[in-house]
Amino acid sequence: MIQTLKASDVRSNWSQLLSQVFRGETEILVEKSGIPVVAIVSTQDYLKLKEIKLRREKDFAILSQIRTAFADQTPKQINKGVMRSIAKVRKEQKL
Repeated sequence: MIQTLKASDVRSNWSQLLSQVFRGETEILVEKSGIPVVAIVSTQDYLKLKEIKLRREKDFAILSQIRTAFADQTPKQINKGVMRSIAKVRKEQKL
């Protein structure tokens, strides 16, 4: 369950809210002047989010390398090369 609370309410109930988050009972979205500014999640959830972020950064780095490697080719040239490669693999699989 996710609770959305004002920062002042979080301040007033800090210890209780931390215990609830620790036990996995809730996650807290803290608002200040009606604007979400921070989330309070368990350490376990934070570590999962951090891992996802690192994997995503690695994936985007790979995409950037691919983009750089084919920067001098038009989409039509790239498509032609892909189709050639697919045909080659399919031919090899039939043998």
